[in-house]
Amino acid sequence: MRQVLARLSRDDRGLTTAEYAVGTVAAAGLGGLLIKLLTSDWVRDLIWNLIKSAISVFFPA
Repeated sequence: MRQVLARLSRDDRGLTTAEYAVGTVAAAGLGGLLIKLLTSDWVRDLIWNLIKSAISVFFPA
């Protein structure tokens, strides 16, 4: 009985192999999504316009 209770009350710290696999797949998917998003014309134009607006505040034409 003590052995069963000791096993059940043991603190499981860290990730198991399956959790590492799911985390890795999620991180890779998010990275792929970010790459696709950041290389799109719409986002590139948005970022460029934001940078131009920020620079024009400090250096007006």
